[in-house]
Amino acid sequence: MQCPRQCRTDRLSGKTGFCGETDCIRAACACLHFGEEPLITVHGGSGAIFLTGCTLHCAFCQNYQISQQGMGTSLTSKEFTKLCLNLQAAGAENINLVTGSHCIPRLAEFLSDAKAQGLTLPVCWNSSGYESPETLELLKGLVEIWLPDLKTLNSALAKQLFAAEDYPAVAEQAILWMLDASPLKIVQKTVNGVSKEKMMSGSIIRHLFLPGRFEETADTLEWLKTHANKKAVISLMSQYTPVPFKGSADELAKRKTALSSIENRLVNKTEDGDLRDLIEAYDFDYLFYQDLSADTDWLPDFNRLQPFSNALAKPFWHWTKGNLQ
Repeated sequence: MQCPRQCRTDRLSGKTGFCGETDCIRAACACLHFGEEPLITVHGGSGAIFLTGCTLHCAFCQNYQISQQGMGTSLTSKEFTKLCLNLQAAGAENINLVTGSHCIPRLAEFLSDAKAQGLTLPVCWNSSGYESPETLELLKGLVEIWLPDLKTLNSALAKQLFAAEDYPAVAEQAILWMLDASPLKIVQKTVNGVSKEKMMSGSIIRHLFLPGRFEETADTLEWLKTHANKKAVISLMSQYTPVPFKGSADELAKRKTALSSIENRLVNKTEDGDLRDLIEAYDFDYLFYQDLSADTDWLPDFNRLQPFSNALAKPFWHWTKGNLQ
């Protein structure tokens, strides 16, 4: 059971791998998140726990402070369980584990403990898709909802942006496994006379359109139409946003080189129209698409107790303060 990076670091002895982490579970914040897909935010918001570290290190990552720069603090199983149960008591629709691919074995243990202690909410696995089916097997029966990315099917682009030339092949296999692991189940949930759809089981597959790379999205939607239509919900995202990165000179130079493979800018109206035409042509059974917006206020800053805008999230826990409620 290996991460696809196969860096073969002995993380059990306290050493860090490509992900930047040992075998400890670390997290930066938790919130009731209303900026996710409607099927998982529903009425109460998704109980998102943002984990520290990542196996992919995307050059455009909006969560780079926690995914690549190590921001966060360690959680014991008891602390993790308490956080999950507190989110459940606060009305969360699910427990949304963001970027946990590098710590699946330990998270599987923590989730088992949490469910034994009274966690009844569906668990949502929010990941890059860069993970092996063999390791995902550890989460079978513990995770009900899968929220993977399918970033690109272009190996050369994956090498430039993620330093992971094998990303397309790995992500395809991971997503096919997820589709088999959890059949699609969507129910109606009514609160105060308002009825909304809620996902109880299944997959939402995300794809972020990269400005100037229309062919990447066309190829990805073709694959999804063949392999995932009617089996999963598709989420096509158009909110690519240049991030005001902070870091060392070497880090910024490396990131700039990687980002030169795309047009690091907001999506324009012409591209938005082309994407809508593409969506219509493929006629997916269930697909989300966002309205185009030039607003960049949603970009998170995990230094703040409220990393997001108040419209997007209700802060619940922060690595520097603990519970905020």
